[in-house]
Amino acid sequence: MRSSIDHVTARDLLMARVSPVGTEQVALSLSAGRVLARDLIAAENIPPFDRSPYDGYAFRAADTEDASREHPVELTVLEEVAAGAVPTRPVTPGTACKILTGAPIPEGADAVRMYERTEFTQSTVRLFAPARPGENIVRAGEDVRAGTVLARSGCVIDAGVAGTLCAQGEALATVYRRARIGLISTGNEVVEADAPLAPGKIRNANRSMLEAALRREGMEPVYLGIAGDDAQRIARLIGQALADCDAVLLTGGVSVGDYDLTPEAMDLAGCETLVRGVDLKPGMACAYAVKDGKLVCGLSGNPASALTNLHVIVMPALRRLAGRADALPREITVTLQDGFDKPSRGTRVLRGRLDLSDGTVRMVLPGDQGNVVLSSAIGCDAMAIVPAGSGKLEPQTVLKGFVL
Repeated sequence: MRSSIDHVTARDLLMARVSPVGTEQVALSLSAGRVLARDLIAAENIPPFDRSPYDGYAFRAADTEDASREHPVELTVLEEVAAGAVPTRPVTPGTACKILTGAPIPEGADAVRMYERTEFTQSTVRLFAPARPGENIVRAGEDVRAGTVLARSGCVIDAGVAGTLCAQGEALATVYRRARIGLISTGNEVVEADAPLAPGKIRNANRSMLEAALRREGMEPVYLGIAGDDAQRIARLIGQALADCDAVLLTGGVSVGDYDLTPEAMDLAGCETLVRGVDLKPGMACAYAVKDGKLVCGLSGNPASALTNLHVIVMPALRRLAGRADALPREITVTLQDGFDKPSRGTRVLRGRLDLSDGTVRMVLPGDQGNVVLSSAIGCDAMAIVPAGSGKLEPQTVLKGFVL
């Protein structure tokens, strides 16, 4: 077991202990936000044939070599081809085909001119300038060529991936199943949101906070209840969670007081403890363990500490568990709009909101960064890392951070 290690070492240690969950197939209509579980390789060209990008006429460029405003070239129109139809006659010298947007280019034609640049009747079209071979023709495979890797396994399916799957004839998407994350709350003082708030009690904000964070990442939280301050009961709930879930998150009981029983409960449940405490503020109090290849992560009972530790250390491992190739957070450089008055003996994490209004990536800090101040996390979409040993931070200080 390791104690008080830096947050990057702790994060990487957890990530090394997980492997992606199994896969399933879902309809494309339900695939948005799911994690692709195989490389998407183009089986065919898109478009599958040469086609017209305009409503106009297809013809032989050679027939227009001497065309001008004074001496236009007049061609005989053989037929009209709409999108979805197929030409029935080849274009030969002195002829053209009326063609609509998206329609296949007829055999023999190598140029297209839009209606607006021609004069036409039912049976003829006049052209007033030479055309180049290939002019205004969308070639087969111009969007996608067969054999091209279009998306890699581990990417989150967005509109582009879903549309491309459909264009390749895929009615189903092969995705990683949603990772099931067990949630256990500890502490005799904790009650559910709808329970009467008796003296000395607090509501279980951590449950709803973690459920929201996990669902935002496409995972399925599984709530197992409040264990109180009872190591045996906590251990039993850990066992239940491990039997049904892919990982377990606990809140509370990870400090060093008489009632901090989560590490003891992990031992009782047969877990191998990996880390006890990290050099991070907020989020220092924690305990990470593993059993049967599944992570068991104990977070602080203080909501802001638990949320910080989740995003900085635990979430990358859970993303890898869920099959994400981009498990690490997207790093950015931010400029603090306002200063931060407290020195940081150890590594500190600031939460805030990004402001791009002046073209600079600025981070606006909420009023309070305290360990128990959950309300200041409302609307926060980024975190910034303050290096250990930093003093007071002045406005416009530049820090490394990441997007939530």
